[in-house]
Amino acid sequence: MAYRRPDRDPTQPVYVISVAATLVSAHPRTLRIYEDEGLVCPARTPTNIRLYSESDIRRISWIRHLTRERGVNLAGVRILFELEERLGTRILEALYAEGTGDGSKSRGRSRSAESEPGEHPADEDAIDHDQLAPDPNPTRRT
Repeated sequence: MAYRRPDRDPTQPVYVISVAATLVSAHPRTLRIYEDEGLVCPARTPTNIRLYSESDIRRISWIRHLTRERGVNLAGVRILFELEERLGTRILEALYAEGTGDGSKSRGRSRSAESEPGEHPADEDAIDHDQLAPDPNPTRRT
């Protein structure tokens, strides 16, 4: 994950594609694929060079985690991003916590539990979070 400086705006595009790819341990072509799939939209210079912000780097890190560690394909990643945007819930953080074993925020809390400051309470009728989790033994390509 990129080091976040307190004096830097996380939405300011600063990283060229080669640096961004290095930060997320991916090939630059992978970042272009993510852009082609509509998962990330880097800024462009007047000479059409892609520039990634720290927010873009974080989003790419989520994509990498979901595809590599959780077995979600790119279409599934897009749906998760859309759901999170529409519902205003922290679906990805819950999935990440499940995947890393850090269930302090997501496990042991009912969906109707009060949310922490800055979090949105999940609407109980809107979505069943247990159904969002991918199969624990996904078939992976090698």
